[in-house]
Amino acid sequence: TRDFNFVKDTCRGFLAIARAEGVEGEEINIASGTEVTMKQTLMKIAEIMDADINWVVDPERIRPSKSEVFRLCGDNTKIETLTDWRPEWSLEEGLRATVDWFRNPDNLAKYKYNVYNR
Repeated sequence: TRDFNFVKDTCRGFLAIARAEGVEGEEINIASGTEVTMKQTLMKIAEIMDADINWVVDPERIRPSKSEVFRLCGDNTKIETLTDWRPEWSLEEGLRATVDWFRNPDNLAKYKYNVYNR
């Protein structure tokens, strides 16, 4: 099934690192190697859900101007060099699988909104 196969990308990454020779002590990203903004993610979710949305920026959630990091993008060069791992799922595929999961009332009943949305 498509249910959360994109999570399997991460699990496959951990397994690939565990099987690799000579990587002890290395810092290895399991990442797509692509950058996406929160707005792009929101707009993609809205597109998948065929929903009209209003984009609102909460000033409390903006990184401070003197933040040491303003953009984040996981570099997957090392894991691709040291192992045979490659991401198999795109962000859109993962978001579609997530939306599908939430559309199932049985799954939604298990979601702990009061715990996960703090």
